Amino acid sequence: MKIKILFINFFLLASFDGYSQDVKSDSLLKVLKFELVRENFHDLNKKKRINLLQYRLLHTDTTNFDAQYDLYSRISDEYHSFKFDSAYTYVKKMIDLSVKFKKKKNLIQSEILLGITLLNSGFYKEAFDVTEKIDTSGLTNALKTDYLVLYARLNAGIGDYDNDAHFSRIYYKQSADDFKNAEISTPPNEFEKTINLAFLPDSMKNNKLTPLFFYNLIMKRRMPEHSVAMVATRISYAYTGQDKILFLALAAINDIRSSTKETLAVFLLGQELFKMNSTADAYIFMQEAAKNAKFYGARNRAVQIESILPLVASKLIDEKQHEKDKLLIGFLIFVIVAVLLFFLLVIYRKQMLRIKANEVVINEKNKELENVNGKLWESSKIKEELIGLFFKTCSSYIRTLDKVKRKTQHNIKLGKYNDVNTILNNIHIEEEKGQLYNTLDTVFLTMFPNFIAAFNGLLKKEDQIWPKSGETLNATLRIFALMRLGVNDLEAIAKILDYSVSTVYTYKMRIKAKALVPADDFEQKIMDIKFIDNRGTN
Repeated sequence: MKIKILFINFFLLASFDGYSQDVKSDSLLKVLKFELVRENFHDLNKKKRINLLQYRLLHTDTTNFDAQYDLYSRISDEYHSFKFDSAYTYVKKMIDLSVKFKKKKNLIQSEILLGITLLNSGFYKEAFDVTEKIDTSGLTNALKTDYLVLYARLNAGIGDYDNDAHFSRIYYKQSADDFKNAEISTPPNEFEKTINLAFLPDSMKNNKLTPLFFYNLIMKRRMPEHSVAMVATRISYAYTGQDKILFLALAAINDIRSSTKETLAVFLLGQELFKMNSTADAYIFMQEAAKNAKFYGARNRAVQIESILPLVASKLIDEKQHEKDKLLIGFLIFVIVAVLLFFLLVIYRKQMLRIKANEVVINEKNKELENVNGKLWESSKIKEELIGLFFKTCSSYIRTLDKVKRKTQHNIKLGKYNDVNTILNNIHIEEEKGQLYNTLDTVFLTMFPNFIAAFNGLLKKEDQIWPKSGETLNATLRIFALMRLGVNDLEAIAKILDYSVSTVYTYKMRIKAKALVPADDFEQKIMDIKFIDNRGTN
């Protein structure tokens, strides 16, 4: 688990500690959130360092001023931005030790530190009281600068606390004068001068003085984490928007790593994010600022946070409620759409079933129509053939009758009555009838060439009826051939074939009795025998 944490920490450090040209405020905010999770880890390391120093203090010679003062100073420094009451306690011990050993320089240094400690916790009056009692005669430049900076910060803090157009302006002016005097006492070094360039107007900056330039300047200097936080916070005042967030996030990260609870960066970061409508992140960092202020004992910071945190929380609640409302509306729309789709699917399914049922009916009707059309076509073809046969035969008989008539009339005129008798005797009705039947059989087999085979296919082998040599159709086949042509009336069949009705009936019933199919289906099977167009059309 420790290895995993170290790996993640290294990865996050690499996102902003490598002077990348692509560093963004979003990436630093991610690092900051990760460091918030590890805040206790940094605090435990802080407490371990303090415990070690306190242990060494217990074993230090009480007559050794330098050793005691150094340990008091180091413990005070650990508590300085961590815990007000403990920092105050150890600064007081530094003052008492300096008085005891009559160390004026150390005393003034300790009193200035006491004023800073009181200032950090919002004890402005007490800080002024301590500062006014400091003997400023003969101060070194370093101590004079610290003294002036303390006064400048006190005036700025009072100005912020009053938040009044008239009185705050007076305090801010005094603060600015004190900062100028401090710079005169101890001129800024090259690094500080470079940092001050961030506050130049944009028109006076060159293209190199970008936020990334100052970011890399801080990171390359390799300062202690608390110093990085202080410098980054200062530079943040020179920018707005995402650039301001970049430096405040950097400062807040280093405040957490240095266990700094008296921190301004995370509070300013929360304020800036709130202004940019990043309410969720603003609330997280405002809560962190409130927790730190309470832990440290910074009353002034706690008052500032308490005046803003409810606004942030209220807006966050409104946003969450708005998101819930949107989610609810989205869910309701989804339900409505789903219900509509369900009903549409039901209707669609019913329509599809109805269409399929109609398609089945239509297909059946189409098949019936095809069957009817086939029968009509077949009937038309049969009638066409039979009508042609009828007219051909009739024409032939008319010509024959005409010849017989003329010959008979001629012979009667000449008185050749015997020749008339001879002519009449030469007319053989049975032969003419047989010839007519043969012609009919030939035409029928032309239309139904497979009739004989199909007919016998309905009978057992021993009962099958095949024409004799020289025959086309016999009497039985001719009866069923006429039925296939659509002549179903027994009397009509009898007249065509010159049979009695009973004879035709007997033939018919005898064959149906021997059929392989039920007697009621036999006639339909005969009708199912395919007509074949002798001109190639089926």
